[in-house]
Amino acid sequence: MLLLKLSAEDMLTLDERHRMVPHLAERWKRFRKSDASDGERAAWAESLVELARTMVDAGRGHVEMVVECAATIGQSPKSVPIIDVVLLGRHPETEGLSVQLVELKRWSSVTQVDSATATEVVVPGLGKKPHPALQLEANYQRFVGETGPLRKLSFECGGFTYLHNATEESVQPLLGINAPMGAYSAVYTRDRREQLMKDLRKHFGEDSGYSHAEILLRRMGVRNTPLLDAMIMSRGEDTVFTLRREQRTVADHVKDRAAKVLDENATDLERAVFVVTGGAGTGKSAIGLQLKAEFEAAGLEVRYASGSRAFNGAMQRHVGYGDREFQESFTYFSSFMDPPEEPLDVLICDEAHRLREISETRSGEKGTKPQVEEILDASRVAVFFLDEGQSVRPNEVGTQQFIVDAAEKYGAPVVPLDLRAQYRCGGSDAYVNWVHDLLGLSDKEPGRWVPDGLMHIEVADSPEEMERIIHAEARAGATARMVAGFCWPWNPPQGKEKRLVADVRIGDWHRPWNAKGDSYCENGAVPPGTLWSVHEGGIGQIGCVYTAQGLEWDWCGVIMGDDMVRRDGQWVFQRGKWRMDKETGYRRVAVPGSLDDEVRNSNLSDEEFRQCVRNAYHVLLTRASRATVLYSTDEETRAYLRELVGEVQIHGLRPSWQELPPALRVPHQKRPERRRSGKKKPQAPEGQEPLF
Repeated sequence: MLLLKLSAEDMLTLDERHRMVPHLAERWKRFRKSDASDGERAAWAESLVELARTMVDAGRGHVEMVVECAATIGQSPKSVPIIDVVLLGRHPETEGLSVQLVELKRWSSVTQVDSATATEVVVPGLGKKPHPALQLEANYQRFVGETGPLRKLSFECGGFTYLHNATEESVQPLLGINAPMGAYSAVYTRDRREQLMKDLRKHFGEDSGYSHAEILLRRMGVRNTPLLDAMIMSRGEDTVFTLRREQRTVADHVKDRAAKVLDENATDLERAVFVVTGGAGTGKSAIGLQLKAEFEAAGLEVRYASGSRAFNGAMQRHVGYGDREFQESFTYFSSFMDPPEEPLDVLICDEAHRLREISETRSGEKGTKPQVEEILDASRVAVFFLDEGQSVRPNEVGTQQFIVDAAEKYGAPVVPLDLRAQYRCGGSDAYVNWVHDLLGLSDKEPGRWVPDGLMHIEVADSPEEMERIIHAEARAGATARMVAGFCWPWNPPQGKEKRLVADVRIGDWHRPWNAKGDSYCENGAVPPGTLWSVHEGGIGQIGCVYTAQGLEWDWCGVIMGDDMVRRDGQWVFQRGKWRMDKETGYRRVAVPGSLDDEVRNSNLSDEEFRQCVRNAYHVLLTRASRATVLYSTDEETRAYLRELVGEVQIHGLRPSWQELPPALRVPHQKRPERRRSGKKKPQAPEGQEPLF
């Protein structure tokens, strides 16, 4: 649990906009499942602001404040102790990480309980309270102990209590000779503010330009290793991901129930069906891939099916390059029109919301029964992972009820499992909720975006500006791509060299869609669509929802087209038309709007059309793990987005790859070399945390 990560300067800016306390209260309710008390709100408004102002006055406004932070994310937020603030920055002498744990108290006076010790004091109106240093000591051990996120790091760490309403005289028992001692026992009062500022300058040096809080976020598991990197680094190992809390619970539940079916002596169950639902970033693919690894390690025959060519292509041709057995373990929902002679032990279906009513191959061959029944025929254990909010075509029928109905025909009980905690988008549930509200996928009106230090949003004034940002981050070492709503025609490659046509046209700015199919284009310089997301040559093309679904990047530029525009305070959804340009022979936009043939089809009701467009943008807007850059081709919509997002450059808040401490700039994994007998798997870079 953590509620906010911002520099002291940013914290004051947020408070000046009257958004700090509402944001903290919203996050509190999310984690604690209850409303923040008036006392909590008052403490944030008073104590946090006073600490931030003191740091700014000390010339250390760049130091980052992590607010209401627990040392672990592996326990219930209701039971785990939390600390008011963790300060992180650069030490002025060692140049390394410097950390201060802070307890903020609004007490104005205390009296001593026992003359022999000051471990307990009386606070007027609150009764007996432990000395704050004891709280700090316990949290100190949680952060730096054997299981803490800062374990085994070489860094400076201490702690202090700040009683900004008190004087030294009024809280003398906290300062006496009998008070607890240690690196975390310092106490500052209102009349010792100058000393606090002096000590802050001893603890923290001037701005280095790096976000040192990222070290804590990485080691707490808030920042994930990208899925494809994780797969490459763990090839050949039984363990692919370190699953968290409910993720591990779901995986264990599937394994335990599946064992009752797959056991040679089992007689009561013939098959097991699981439906795991969860939104973007809840770890569905991580669980599925981990289950695949664990079932395979147990000697079972397993296939991993998906409806996404982009996901399968990345797995087969990037992660599994040169490993035929690995490649063949990934397949498609439509691969089971002819069931195997003996059912597979386990068939894992990722992106199951993309299930079709009837299977159809690329050559046009169609199945004779519902696709979900083909999957059930082909397996003894079927595990479906789905998010109904990511269904982007009308013929995608994968819902929990659809699967339940099919399983009933086979007399197979369905085990429903649900995932709620999300780890994509920098772990920022605030961002995911904001996207839902923005697109009308919730019953709430979208509010102003509140920077939380976990996820970043900005609105570009032009496609050129968006492209500059995305390309700059890619050159610096981040993964970055641009995607767009399907609002332009998609012309086939031209000539022998398969030159891509610059179909995405916004004023004088013209760029091609990613290549279709499995072939390289432009004499090998442009990757096939199945590798666009991971190949270095993919940065120059624009992806759509079908090539982005199931994948992620550090930075994602999202172009909203004329299929979804803002008019008179409402979203308006538009179906487009294309025309053939007689001079060039290319298809061009005739009527702005959606040009996705399956979605704009006149047989689709207006409500179905709106839902498909909303879901498509929901997929696109949740592909980034650090930052989303938004651009709309419509001026009124762009103004609306800019109003919601607000000013961008709050003291350099943009999470550029260059702002990461050098030790955290872990290069993304390249495609492995062809596997050879006895060849060891790639090792994780030094300092890399456990995956997921």
